[in-house]
Amino acid sequence: MEDRRKTNPIFNDQKLKLGLFGTNCSNGLTISHVETSYEATWEHTKKIAQKADRMGFEALVPIARWRGFGGTTNFNGNCFETYTWAAGLAEATENIGIFATSHLPTVHPVMAAKMATTIDRISGGRFGINLVMGWFAPEMEMFGKQQGEHDDKYLQGQEWIDFVQSAWSEPGLFDFNGSHYTAKNVESYPKPHQAPYPALINAGNSKAGMAFSAKNVDVNFASLDTLESMTNYNQQIRGLAREEYNRNIDVMTYGLVVVRDTEKEAKAAFQNVIDKGDWDAADNVTNLMGMQSQSFQAQIEKFKERFIAGWAGYPFVGTPEQVTEQLAAVQNTGMNGIIMGMIDYNEELDYFNDNVMPLLKQAGLRH
Repeated sequence: MEDRRKTNPIFNDQKLKLGLFGTNCSNGLTISHVETSYEATWEHTKKIAQKADRMGFEALVPIARWRGFGGTTNFNGNCFETYTWAAGLAEATENIGIFATSHLPTVHPVMAAKMATTIDRISGGRFGINLVMGWFAPEMEMFGKQQGEHDDKYLQGQEWIDFVQSAWSEPGLFDFNGSHYTAKNVESYPKPHQAPYPALINAGNSKAGMAFSAKNVDVNFASLDTLESMTNYNQQIRGLAREEYNRNIDVMTYGLVVVRDTEKEAKAAFQNVIDKGDWDAADNVTNLMGMQSQSFQAQIEKFKERFIAGWAGYPFVGTPEQVTEQLAAVQNTGMNGIIMGMIDYNEELDYFNDNVMPLLKQAGLRH
C-alpha cells in the first residue's frame, strides 16, 4: 500500500482542482436537444478521458444511472455502469483520478470493496468512490427495493461504508453485525493500493448529507446558486467536520462551462441549451427531486433552467478571461475545485486547454 496523497491527484496541491462530470451518460449535463458531437459510446468517453488526462485534470466523475428520465431525450438513459467504466479508463489513462459513482443500496459492501480494490490496483492508486444513497425511486424498484426515508438512507450508508472500510483494512477474517448488513468470516484480499483507503466523495447537501460527508469523505460536492451561499456552505461543512469529527474536508462544486471567443457567443450558446431543452424530462427530474431529495428541495423551481443547462450546477459562461474570473471567484469562496460539464466535451476541451488553462496559471489557480 502507498500513501494516497502521493498517488491520487484529488489530493494534490493545485489551488483549483479540475474534473469532468457526466461523460458516461447520454446528454451529459444538458437536458436538451442542443447540437453536439458528444455521444455515450466507449470510444468517445475514452477519448474525452484521455484528453482530460493529458491536460492534467484531477478527476473523472461519472453519473450512476439505471434508467432515463423520459421526455423526448430520455435524459441520461444511455449510461455506462460506473465501476466497470472506471476499470476501463484506469487502464486507458495515466495520471487522472477516476471515480465510480455508487448507489450504495444497489451494491453489497463485500462486492464493492473487491471491485474498488481491483480498480485501485489497475490505476496504481488513482481510484475513488462517489457515495450516493439513492434518491430516484423507480431505479431502486428495479433492484426490488423500496425508497427509504431520507435520513434512514444515510444510516444505511454509514453501515455500508463502515463495512467496506473494514474489508479494506481488517487483517484475516472478521464479522460484521449491523441493522442493514450482517456477515460472518469475511475475508478480502488484496487490499487497495491507496493507504488507508481509496478517495471518497459525496454530494449530500441536506443536514443528514452534510453530517455524513463531514464524518466520512474527503470531498463534499455542493450544488449552490450564489457566491455568498458557497462561502457560507464552505464555512458550515468545514466547521462541522472539524468540530464534530476532528477532521478536515475539501469542498468542490460543479457546473456547465460554456467558453467562447466573445461574451455574446458564449451567452447565445448557453441560451441555446435552454431554448432546446427537454422540459418534460426536466420536469420529471425536478419533481422527483422535490419529492424525494432534501438536498435540492429549495432550489427546484427557481433553478429549473439550471437543470436544463448543467444539472443545477453553477454556470460558467463567457470569454476565456471571464470564465477565468468566474472560476477564481468560486475558488475564493473556499471551493477547492470544480468538475465541469460541457455542451461538447471532446471538442470544447481543446479550446479550454488552449485558451483558459494558460489564464488559470497566470492567475495562480493552476501550476
